[in-house]
Amino acid sequence: MVEIPSGKIEMRDDRIKQKWTVEIEAFLLAKFPVTQELYFDVTKEEPSTFKGNTLPVETITWKEAVSFCNALSIQSGLNPCYFIHEENEEITFDIKSNGFRLPTEAEWEYACKAGTKEIRYGELNKISWYKENSEKRTHAVGQKEPNAWGLYDMLGNVWEWCSDIYDEAVYGSYRIFRGGGWFDEERGVMATNRRRSHPLKFKIDDLGFRIARNLIEK
Repeated sequence: MVEIPSGKIEMRDDRIKQKWTVEIEAFLLAKFPVTQELYFDVTKEEPSTFKGNTLPVETITWKEAVSFCNALSIQSGLNPCYFIHEENEEITFDIKSNGFRLPTEAEWEYACKAGTKEIRYGELNKISWYKENSEKRTHAVGQKEPNAWGLYDMLGNVWEWCSDIYDEAVYGSYRIFRGGGWFDEERGVMATNRRRSHPLKFKIDDLGFRIARNLIEK
């Protein structure tokens, strides 16, 4: 995992024409999206549409992503970040836990931009698998150029689930995903692009996730 330094980022939502600033504490973020090999090692499941150990896992709901985080935390002797209430399908999140979790939306965008203010951290064909170069499928992680903080595939290949609820008043429990995927046109593959869907039902072959952890001082 890569240590992401503390800082702040200005977020925006073009739908409601709002901007806001978020303070980011230093945290850890995986260098790559979760691969099918890692996902199988932890869950013994193979949900992906496109098969391959080094391909990003996809066709994953938000609940399945956070369940993976909990399982990996337990295997690693850490405290899970999510509590899943099966009786009412509610999932609560302890952001202070030392276990694995999804990044928050602000953490994700901050890490993607890696200290820049641009919508992309490089020339699109060099950093991303998207509609024009993907050949209609995912690709092995880490094949494109990383950003300045050493993170690969932050844009393109697969969208990545984040922890946050999008807009509870309008969309209920819908969760955010970021980054664009192999099926997206150039205009959709940007650090600022926000999408959302149902956390328990929605899964598709260009949506995966990347794990984060709080930076625990020794």
